[in-house]
Amino acid sequence: MQRLLIIAISTWIMLVGCQKEEISRPPYSPALMEIPKGFPEMDVPADNQFSIARWALGKKLFYDPIMSVDSSISCAHCHQTDLAFSDGLAVSKGVEDRLGTRNAPSLANVAYHPYFTREGGVPTLEGQILVPIQEHNEFDFNIVLLTERLASDSTYVKMAKAAYDRLPDPFVITRSIACFERSLLSGYSRYDQYVQYGHTEVLSEQELSGMALFFSEKTNCSHCHNGFDFTNYAFENNGLYEEYPDVGRFRLTGEESDLAIFKVPSLRNVTLTAPYMHDGSLGDLAAVIDHYDQGGANHPNKNAILKPLNLTESEKIDLIAFLESLSDETFVNNSLFKE
Repeated sequence: MQRLLIIAISTWIMLVGCQKEEISRPPYSPALMEIPKGFPEMDVPADNQFSIARWALGKKLFYDPIMSVDSSISCAHCHQTDLAFSDGLAVSKGVEDRLGTRNAPSLANVAYHPYFTREGGVPTLEGQILVPIQEHNEFDFNIVLLTERLASDSTYVKMAKAAYDRLPDPFVITRSIACFERSLLSGYSRYDQYVQYGHTEVLSEQELSGMALFFSEKTNCSHCHNGFDFTNYAFENNGLYEEYPDVGRFRLTGEESDLAIFKVPSLRNVTLTAPYMHDGSLGDLAAVIDHYDQGGANHPNKNAILKPLNLTESEKIDLIAFLESLSDETFVNNSLFKE
């Protein structure tokens, strides 16, 4: 009798454990600022610790075209939720449909970036908020004039006081938007379910084959696209051109060794963020893989690891299948991030 009782209790514990695992299994709606499993702790500036009031103000500003000189476009114009906060264009359009010069990156996990812009010239997320405001081909505005505009809006005055105990000024504008953007955490893709949560059934044989290839010495994809965010945040030339119209990091440093090198992007949600490269010149993942398969064009600063891969058509398809597993439906469908 005692043996039967032990078996019954053990069975009940197993069932409860399975139910809990099923309930907690991604995708689900994570709480704001919930760090995904396998991610490091986030480094947040002391003067901009998270609060709901700060996040709400930042979100309102992010979606408000009041940020641009003619009140025609907002931050969300170039960073759309269903595209993992990218915009689907080769280069973005600013006020009066002025064309930018670079492809808009995804904002997923931007909280972890050690520097910002493709040449890495801005050291903080708060500082980066200033860039599109003053850029002629983006908002074409002035932070002082924007402050005056917001100070005449009673809603913004009230929210700024609640969030930072001050009127809407450059400090409030930059920090509140940065606070919102830090909440854009993406770590619940099928890849994460497989690796972090042990749900081995979520990846197909083709995706597993592509994953093995991605992390292999044959492709060396993970040499640059590694870690929890699939980037080492380094600056590289990947042989896109022999001659680059965009000088890349050279614009910041003036060093010949930095000519035509750019920050390595994350591959999270990569199937949602086409077109690719700093100038949006490659329209789909097949074109990207073909580029690396061929080894890239000759450029004096091209990373020496890039050589022809001689992939089969089957291997290329497997790689794309694996990259598709990095899409995070929980992230792009999270109602908290939508306008």
